[in-house]
Amino acid sequence: MASVLKYFFLFSFGGIVYVLIEMLWRGYSHWSMFILGGICFVLLGLINKKYTWDIPLLIQMLIGTFIITLMEFIFGCIFNLLLNLNVWDYYDLPFNIMGQICLPYMFLWFLLSPVCIIVDDYIRYLFFNEEKPHYKLF
Repeated sequence: MASVLKYFFLFSFGGIVYVLIEMLWRGYSHWSMFILGGICFVLLGLINKKYTWDIPLLIQMLIGTFIITLMEFIFGCIFNLLLNLNVWDYYDLPFNIMGQICLPYMFLWFLLSPVCIIVDDYIRYLFFNEEKPHYKLF
C-alpha cells in the first residue's frame, strides 16, 4: 500500500509540475499533459532504480530524453492524430515526425531530464526513506 501511495504522489507531483511548466511556456495546457507529465516523471525516476547509481547522470539524461520523446510521440498520436484534440502541433518546427515530436524539443527534454531525475531522487530520499542520492556525471 505504501508503494501505491508513493507512486501516486510521484505521478501527481510530476503531472502538476508539467502542467505548470506548460502554462508558463505557452500560456495554457491540457488535462492529458497532467497524465503525460506524471508518467514521464515516474519513468525518469526509475532510471537509476533499474540501472543503479553507477550509471552516469549524462547517460540517465539521454535515457530520459528518449523516454519523454517516446511518451510525447505516443500521446501525440493518441490525442492529436487519433482523437483530433490538437493539444500541440510541431509541423512548423524543424526535424519533426508527424508533427508530434521534433528535434528542438528533444534538446529541452535533455535539459529537463536531470531536474526530474534529481527531484525524484530527493523526494524518495526525504519522504520515503530511500537511499540518499549520489551521482557521477560521466
